[in-house]
Amino acid sequence: MDSRERLLTTLDHREPDRIPFDMGSTQISGIHVVAYRNLREALGLTPVEITLCDTIQQLALPDGDVINKLGIDVRGLFPLNSHNWQIRVEDAGDCWEYHDEWGITYQRFKPDGLYFSIVKVPLSGPDVSVGDIEKHDWPDMADPKRIEGLRDKAEEYRAAGYGVVIKDPFAGLFEFAQRVVGMENCLIMMASNKQVIGVVFDKLKELKLAFWEMALPELGDVVDVIMHADDYGTQQSQLISPRMFRDQLKPRWKEILDRVGELAPQAKRMFHSCGNVRPLLPDFIEIGVEIINPVHIRAAQMDPVELKREFGSDLVFWGGGVDTQGVLPGGSPQQVKDDVRRNIEALAPGGGYVFNTVHNIQADVPPENIIAMWEAWQEYGWY
Repeated sequence: MDSRERLLTTLDHREPDRIPFDMGSTQISGIHVVAYRNLREALGLTPVEITLCDTIQQLALPDGDVINKLGIDVRGLFPLNSHNWQIRVEDAGDCWEYHDEWGITYQRFKPDGLYFSIVKVPLSGPDVSVGDIEKHDWPDMADPKRIEGLRDKAEEYRAAGYGVVIKDPFAGLFEFAQRVVGMENCLIMMASNKQVIGVVFDKLKELKLAFWEMALPELGDVVDVIMHADDYGTQQSQLISPRMFRDQLKPRWKEILDRVGELAPQAKRMFHSCGNVRPLLPDFIEIGVEIINPVHIRAAQMDPVELKREFGSDLVFWGGGVDTQGVLPGGSPQQVKDDVRRNIEALAPGGGYVFNTVHNIQADVPPENIIAMWEAWQEYGWY
């Protein structure tokens, strides 16, 4: 099997020759530039100028030599967005500062800050009104420049036998609303002023639909997976109640996923949410989610054996290959291998599994642990 055949087989809930492997196909299944540089050195590869696919998170785009050496099966398309486009970083004294197309301000501390963090949102304060939201300078998500050259890249990946993934240019309705009005304001408004926060959600929904209605007529026939992302889970429970999700967000997400399904019916729909989202998984399935990422195995109620037993016939699991909070950065190589083996044994039977870490590989992960993870996937990842 080539990589794409392998991916399509497992997405169809059948066992391919081996488990498909992803590293770096999206901004939430990638590797920090520091860890990537260390990995290249450990693999004995020639130093190169590293390309970032996400400046805010400082994520490296894997180079061809790494992809070939590790046997990565999935390649990503990266539409132009506020994390990789028109980034003009300013010197702000003890930090670097960046203002994006949404009006959000980020800072990364000198000299060796690992990523940019949000320090100012554009519509802050408890008195945000519908008028403020409507007057805000929202970016143009239907600008075809955002996908310029991506069809050629997708066709190149297809010709080389890779599976192809695309994610839209900004985070989910709930997550991005917090970036626009602030997390505290967003949560308070969801509880006490649903009308105003609903205008924000509707505007973000409109922008997502505008992007997909521009992009998928051009790209829909050359992508295999379309990814959406919105974080609802914490380590123990959820950021909002399932009732609040069902009332305020689920109908809007269903409209987006339905439209994506109409525009690209052959592509599978993936949804990313960190943390304990187990109570929401039936809702995700109802709105058309076919793949769940990242399988946050260290969070409460996210035991991979139970998830596979309860949801394995409806959902493909993408991730959960190794714990990135404790084992991968802090364990021994043998502990990493043991964790990989346990997770593969839980999630891989019958297909429906793509190997990836639980979210991005961070800067503090030793290269020997990344190699141990890869060696364990090599050893235990065959059917």
